[in-house]
Amino acid sequence: MFFKGIISADSHIVEPPNCYVDFIEPKYRDDAPRVVRQANGKDIYVIKDLKQSVPLGLLDSAGMKPAARKHHADTTKFEETRPGGYDAKARLVDMDLEGTAAEIIYASVGMVLCTHPDEAYKDAAMQAYNRWLQTFCADAPNRLFGLAQTAILSVDSAIGDFRRAREMGMVGMMMPGNPVHADYDHPDYDALWECATDLDLPICFHILTAKEGDLSSVFAGGRGHRLNGGMKILRAIQDIAGMMVLGGVFERHPKLKLVTAEGDAGWMPHYMRRMDHTAFREADDGIIKGLSKLPSDYIKSNVFMTFQDDYMAWRNIDYMNYKQLLWANDYPHSDSTWPNSQALLASHATGVAPEKLRAILRENTAGLFNLPLDKIPSMQLAA
Repeated sequence: MFFKGIISADSHIVEPPNCYVDFIEPKYRDDAPRVVRQANGKDIYVIKDLKQSVPLGLLDSAGMKPAARKHHADTTKFEETRPGGYDAKARLVDMDLEGTAAEIIYASVGMVLCTHPDEAYKDAAMQAYNRWLQTFCADAPNRLFGLAQTAILSVDSAIGDFRRAREMGMVGMMMPGNPVHADYDHPDYDALWECATDLDLPICFHILTAKEGDLSSVFAGGRGHRLNGGMKILRAIQDIAGMMVLGGVFERHPKLKLVTAEGDAGWMPHYMRRMDHTAFREADDGIIKGLSKLPSDYIKSNVFMTFQDDYMAWRNIDYMNYKQLLWANDYPHSDSTWPNSQALLASHATGVAPEKLRAILRENTAGLFNLPLDKIPSMQLAA
């Protein structure tokens, strides 16, 4: 089975050397995030005030086995990275290889910036990225759809960011996992959520963008084996969804759309059940203060999840709202299913009804982000 015309709800770019340096406001240009060549020849992104650098090869290792991926991260120059990471025309070639009709574009270096301690610097870098991303998507406007970034210096500044994002043609907002001030369920953010709803811009929380599960904490490891640190990224995503649900954000803003990106979805049925179980321990009918429904009902109506290599998500679609599930390929990152997405889908999606396949592989993402389906290559299921 070949699934042609699919849409990835979570793909990335590799920010080129000019992304921040050329597009940032002049006062920050000398300190802008930049590519620096090391003595061994590899290129890394260096970001002011951060000890953790970002190897360009780490961002461009789709389809590689562990040993090759490590070598790539340790040796790669920018010009040796896959052109599809930063050039839209080359990107379309890689998309066509897998039958991908369109992609939602998230930042890569921008994920690291989400937890930067200098809020003004973070804001300047994110505004620069938004300007560069606008030029990238403009080269394939009916197939590449960008998510802007905001540092959320204040509610008012974030509202301005959302409005500019809409004017720039962005289809959603990539959010830092932690705001500057009170957490996202605080009523102070209601004006921002009202703005997001009015503009119909989904708020998107990607893994590695929260302080509890950022790149440095993952590399530092966790309890026991160092790989346990990688599990923090999933827990951070769960915390955001739970905080927004139980904090009454969707009760106050029933049309607000939240995306948890690259955190998988197969765990969600048990998570919903456990959240309801906890609510019933708080109130006889499970309706806790500030809510009018069970917590799981808000998950089913307001929380969308991207996933790629997640067999359990496909097997559990009847225990979730399948219209909230968004397939993704994570191109060109190390966790990407590219260039093997078709083989993986043929294995994982076996037995799924055609209407649900179309929804998860295409229609859910198109509807969520208001994509012009009439201009995007159509979907076909071929034997």
